[in-house]
Amino acid sequence: GTNDAPALNYAHIGLSIGSGTAVAKEASDITILDDSFKSISMAVMWGRSLYQNIQKFIIFQLIINLTALVIVFFGSLVGHELPLTVTQMLWVNLIMDTFAAGALASLPPDKTLMKKKPRKKTDFIISPAMQTNILISGIIFIAVLMSLLYFMREPDGSITNYNLTVFFTVFVMMQFWNMFNVKAFTSRRSALCGLTKSPAFVIVLLIILLGQILIVQFGGDVFRTEPISLKDWMLISALSSLVLFAGEIKRMILAFQYKKKLSAEKKSV
Repeated sequence: GTNDAPALNYAHIGLSIGSGTAVAKEASDITILDDSFKSISMAVMWGRSLYQNIQKFIIFQLIINLTALVIVFFGSLVGHELPLTVTQMLWVNLIMDTFAAGALASLPPDKTLMKKKPRKKTDFIISPAMQTNILISGIIFIAVLMSLLYFMREPDGSITNYNLTVFFTVFVMMQFWNMFNVKAFTSRRSALCGLTKSPAFVIVLLIILLGQILIVQFGGDVFRTEPISLKDWMLISALSSLVLFAGEIKRMILAFQYKKKLSAEKKSV
C-alpha cells in the first residue's frame, strides 16, 4: 500500500508485489510481478550463486596469474630460454579469461547456499578463505614447476624444446585439474558431483584439453613446441591429476569435520 512506501524506501532491499500500489512499487527496489514469495527465494539463490561463481573465477584467475608471474620471472634465471613464450601465454590467458569465465559462470545455482548466513554489504569479494586458497595453491604450483625446470636443465644450463614443451603442458594440465577444485570451492562435496548438470563446464574442459593437444602436437615454431610421446602424455596427465585428488581429499576431510560438528551440536541439544 501507499503507507508502506517509507519503509520500502529505507529498507536495504525494498520488495513490492505486482498488484501493489504505484507509490509502493516506485519506492521499492524490486517488484515481484507474480506476487509469489517463491520468486524472492529463487532470486536470492540465483544472486548468491552468481556471486559465488564470480568468486570462483577470481580464484582461478589469480592462481594462474600468480603462478605465471613467478615462473616467467624466476624461470628465466634457471635456463637460457624463457619457460613460457608470448604465444604460450596468450593461450594460457585465453584459458583463464575466456574459457574459465564461461565454464564457471555456467554452473547451475546451488541450493545449499540458502542455508548460509547472508554476507555483509561491506564484505570484500575476496574472502579470507579465498586468499588462503590462492596463496597455498599458487605456492604449491610454483614449487612444483620451478623444481621441474631445475631438473630439466642440461649440463650447460639450457633446456631442450622438448622439455620446455613438457613443462608448458604440465603447467596447463595443472590448471585444467584445478578448475575442478575451483568448481567445488566451499562445497564440501566432490568436484565431480553435478557434472551432468553442467554441460557447458564439461564442453569448456574438453576444448581446453583438445586445444592443448593440437598446440603441442602441431604448434611447431609458432608455439615453440615439439610433439610429445603418448607415454609422456599419459605420465603428465596422471601426475597433474594429483591436483584434483589432493582437493578431493581436502573436501572429504572438511565434510567429515562438518558432520562431526553437526552431530556434536545435536547431542548438546
